[in-house]
Amino acid sequence: MSKQSIEQLVQSALDSLHQSGKLVVPYSVIQIDATKDKQHGDFSCNIAMVLAKAARMKPRDLADMIVAALPASSLLTKVEIAGPGFINFFLSSHAFYQVIQDILIQGEHYGRADVGKGKRILLEFVSSNPTGPLHVGHGRHAAYGAIVANLLNYIGYQVHCEYYVNDAGRQMDILAVSIWLRYLSLFEEKINFPVNAYQGDYVIDIAKKLKEKYQQSLYQSVTDVFHAVGVDEPQGGDKERYIDAVIERAKALLGQVGYQQLVEFGLACIIEDIRQDLAEFGVHYSTWFSEREFIQTGAVERLIENLQAQNLVYEKEGALWFKATAFGDEKDRVLQRSNGQRTYFANDVGYHINKFERGFDAAINIFGSDHHGYIPRMKAALQASGIPDDKLTYLLVQFVTLYRGGQQASMSTRSGSFVTLRELRAEVGNDAARFFYVMRKCEQPMDFDLDLAKSQSNENPVYYIQYAHARICSVFRQMQERGLKYDQNQAVLYLEQLTADQEKHLLTTLSRYPETVKAAAEGYAPHLLTHYLRELANDFHVYYNSHQFLIDEDTVRQARLALIAATRQVLINGLTLLGVSTPDRM
Repeated sequence: MSKQSIEQLVQSALDSLHQSGKLVVPYSVIQIDATKDKQHGDFSCNIAMVLAKAARMKPRDLADMIVAALPASSLLTKVEIAGPGFINFFLSSHAFYQVIQDILIQGEHYGRADVGKGKRILLEFVSSNPTGPLHVGHGRHAAYGAIVANLLNYIGYQVHCEYYVNDAGRQMDILAVSIWLRYLSLFEEKINFPVNAYQGDYVIDIAKKLKEKYQQSLYQSVTDVFHAVGVDEPQGGDKERYIDAVIERAKALLGQVGYQQLVEFGLACIIEDIRQDLAEFGVHYSTWFSEREFIQTGAVERLIENLQAQNLVYEKEGALWFKATAFGDEKDRVLQRSNGQRTYFANDVGYHINKFERGFDAAINIFGSDHHGYIPRMKAALQASGIPDDKLTYLLVQFVTLYRGGQQASMSTRSGSFVTLRELRAEVGNDAARFFYVMRKCEQPMDFDLDLAKSQSNENPVYYIQYAHARICSVFRQMQERGLKYDQNQAVLYLEQLTADQEKHLLTTLSRYPETVKAAAEGYAPHLLTHYLRELANDFHVYYNSHQFLIDEDTVRQARLALIAATRQVLINGLTLLGVSTPDRM
């Protein structure tokens, strides 16, 4: 019996009292807690103390009333009132056995709930600039976001996953020129590559594809390309001004059509690589939202006009500033620079308003921890646009450090400057990567132990949990090989044969699965599920090592097989939420 079952009994009692007019105060959350001391029962509820003041009753008197209204249940042996008004519930042995039937009947739906009641949530995560391959830090965002989406969907929300493609602005120009210069070098043109260009080998790979498609149609001589662009940083110049000058030169030489072909080609190659990398990692999106296409709708202009109409924008030194301080931000923010260009902040505010214009009830952003200072200004702008502060949630993910042999790892990488997600997945596999990424709270820095992730030992939590599943599968294979039978309908009639301490402990852990999933979902805390699955696997391994399952006594054998079948189902349910496989042989 889970907390949910107790909650339903208390809910029924309160509904009955309300309908009879004996208790007319409003109530919402019913808190059920497992007791630390079994002398006080298995679960305890404080609802009488919560409602006593509003009901103008003594907590113990109200507790008496609630207990008297509780429906009869074979799942309880007794209910007691303790202390200032706690209601303590003592479970019957039947309550513990009921969990097996619940799991076997509900199957993959065991643990599901309707907390969200269909509320629509837009979940944005990763949203890495399309200027290069994903690195191991992006991998943590991807795993965390995908699993949070799974958890929220599991408890009744409708989650729409979105990748915001930052395909507008200067960085796309720098990428395009970086590819173009590598393309020119394929024609034996000797080029001093700009310091501020993208340096990775992936740029060369894209340049080769560019040459294959466009042949020499985008070719210009190096002399023409670098004519009057000034000097780069190594020669005493400014690297920012230098790369901007090269960009302007490329636009002039290629013309609007040629330059746009270059930009589109580079963007398409990077986006396709990111899509493929994430898909192979089991991460999928409902939409890929283009910043560039969004800007073309005029939404950002309408945003600024709306803020101006509210007298929330002023001009200073030719720039337009939003009065963010009026909504709690530490300083006002620029919406439009003196050169007429919109800031990224202005575009981002427009995009977030668009999320709610599309009918979503709430939005969740999973960003890097370096975005901490960005949150107040974004929430200020949304408040100014009439969107309540609690509609937008930010979850900040800390960085990842790789370790091998106890030392910080320096993995070989073709990119030259960072370790890619694809390289990590190739070394440790998707299962270990996804599981390890969410073992800690997202706001905690993560040390990723490569050796542990690859090891086949009890210390590797992924292996340990998957091995529990494989062991159960092995028991059922051996059963068939011996010509023995398992009849689920008969097995549930013999569950009272499960009297060993290891069996009772396993039953208790199985009963906690629904509340664990609910807590993990509502707290955006997948690590709670990883810890639970490790505990469940440990309980099973202890049971496996101390008892035989395929014994001659039919009733006991049937009961034990039902118990481990239920355990296997919960392992499957939990690992599936994490996007981790469930091998039947290891």
